[in-house]
Amino acid sequence: MTPDLRSRLQHGLVIPAHPLALTAARRLDERRQRALTRYYLAAGVGGLAVGVHTTQFAIRDPKVGLFHPVLALAAEEMSRARQPLVRIAGVCGRTAQAVAEAQLVRELGYHAALLSLGALRDADEDALVAHCRAVAEIIPVVGFYLQPSVGGRVLPYAFWRRFAEIENVVAIKIAPFNRYQTLDVVRAVIEAGRDDLALYTGNDDNIVADFLTPYRVAGQERRIVGGLLGHWSVWTRRAVELLDRCRRADATPDLLRLGVEVTDSNAAFFDAANGFRGCIAGLHEVLRRQGLLEGLWCLDEHETLSPGQLAEIDRVYRAYPHLHDDAFVAQHRDEWLKP
Repeated sequence: MTPDLRSRLQHGLVIPAHPLALTAARRLDERRQRALTRYYLAAGVGGLAVGVHTTQFAIRDPKVGLFHPVLALAAEEMSRARQPLVRIAGVCGRTAQAVAEAQLVRELGYHAALLSLGALRDADEDALVAHCRAVAEIIPVVGFYLQPSVGGRVLPYAFWRRFAEIENVVAIKIAPFNRYQTLDVVRAVIEAGRDDLALYTGNDDNIVADFLTPYRVAGQERRIVGGLLGHWSVWTRRAVELLDRCRRADATPDLLRLGVEVTDSNAAFFDAANGFRGCIAGLHEVLRRQGLLEGLWCLDEHETLSPGQLAEIDRVYRAYPHLHDDAFVAQHRDEWLKP
């Protein structure tokens, strides 16, 4: 990662988690996959995360064989951007798999790996740190605190304190959906003296408040500077505006109210009422309404909207018209869909 990109990451960026566009036959829809990337670039994002949960982990299945093609497509489109983007690729699995994926994504031109620890649910702290160090020897690492309800595990302060000492760690995505655990990460980074390590929210239930909150520990203050979010794979133009607004303002009743509206929208998209079972399909539904996706298809044919989720998406669309970017998408969609 160049010093310029590292500086931009530290300043704070909108980084959507990239979805997967499929045909009705559950094959890669390359035209719409490219259109999604073009949408995010036109919306003004500062980077993209590809090969992550929103992209569907099953792309790694040898029978599916989409990990390399999907990351390569996104990298090709990002190379056409007017300004350099921070390219982040999801890396997961036990150490041998994670190291192999890290080598591949580095060869594809990605700048950092978002490192999931979901496959090491029973590993002790020493093993977790050794795993992270092995990947960091290959590519800069973005740590990932994923909430247990969707495949993560509780990671205590002691782990994050040691993790923050790994030199090639450049950022942490904090996504436990838990205030106590969020504070554990921030405190660990501050007490490790890592002023160069960027803090990003993945707390889709608390996006605006995360940006507006100053964290002060032992006389040192840090802020969460950006977001790496599945939620930002939809209504992305508004997300770019939101981060800019939060960066320029202190907490006000209007901004806190807006934060509640964003959280309410996320609850519908992510299917919070049903343990997040319909989270990917919910994002697909928004993109389908905008004409960017043709349908809701996921690699797992059983992964779809939950009962009542469609009505919830209808509700938040009606309640918060100022949060969607349908007009922006409609203006440019045909251009993005060109082969």
